[in-house]
Parts: sequence; C-alpha cells; structure tokens
Amino acid sequence: MHPQAGEKAPKALLEDIPTLIANYYSLTPDINDPAQRVSFGTSGHRGSANKKSFNETHIIAITQALCDYRKEYHITGPIFMGKDTHALSTPAQLTAIRVLAANEVHTYIAADGEYTPTPLVSFAILDHNEKNDTHTSDGIVITPSHNPPSDGGFKYNPPNGGPADTNVTEWIQKRANELIEKG
Repeated sequence: MHPQAGEKAPKALLEDIPTLIANYYSLTPDINDPAQRVSFGTSGHRGSANKKSFNETHIIAITQALCDYRKEYHITGPIFMGKDTHALSTPAQLTAIRVLAANEVHTYIAADGEYTPTPLVSFAILDHNEKNDTHTSDGIVITPSHNPPSDGGFKYNPPNGGPADTNVTEWIQKRANELIEKG
C-alpha cells in the first residue's frame, strides 16, 4: 500500500490548473519537435499543455483537419461532441466549436456544459445514422481517458460510432501537422 493512501495529497503533487489552462492558450508547439506534433494513438491525440503537446494550436489544426476529412469523405451530417472532467477538456471543446462553426458544421453538445460519457457520443452517432442514410454523422470526444489530470485528449469517432481506424487517424494527423507547419 502506498504510504499516502487515505491521506490528503500534498500541495506539491497537485496540478496547477490555472497555469495549465493559461499554457493551453499561450504556448505553441515546435513542429520540428516530434513530441510536440499531432500524434494519434488509440483513435486520438493526447498530451499536456505544459509540454506543448496539447495546446490551442493543436486543437485548431486537428479540428480543421477533421473538417477537411469530412468534406473529402462526404460526411455531411451533424457532429456530436462530448467532453470529460479533465481540466483541458472545456478549453479544447470551446476551441473545437469555433473551428466547426467557421466550417458551418452543425454540432451537438451537452446542455449547460455538462460532461458526456464516451459511449453516449457513440450512441448518438449510431442513432442518427440509423435514421438518416444521406447525411451521416460522426463525433468528437474530448478526453485523455485514463491519463493524468494535466493531460488533454481529442478522439474522433467516425460514422460507425467506434474508434477511428488508423487509416483515418493517419489522414487527420498528417493534415493537422501540415496546417500547424503552414502556420
């Protein structure tokens, strides 16, 4: 058993959330540093604003790449977006909404800024697509899953509702890094 089990965590172990969020907006990645590039793992990009691996620049580029992907593959229905309780999820959601709106993508989010479980986004996609075969929908889940509190994550769920295959994530990753490189 850990010696601190059942004890209040010392301040030194806690995340500085205001600084983390400020860094999300103020720090920009170095595209020449592989650790700071967009890199999709299990259907999504994860990182920390403090390490310049999950910042507003990343989310703008990933969301724009996703909009480009949707156009390329004729995904014309709404996008369903959920988020979890990690500190960077709300800032990332706000950034993504701005990009989606600029691309005229109709977006559904939970009312009143509520948090959304990942399966609910998948269900919404499948439910919509079952009823509408001409304007298929897809989704975004803003979560680093089980990663530490300082991390953020951005996952794409295609029209099948499940995690995106590597051919999809590689397309989005490549396009997002091109957009960051172009500035």
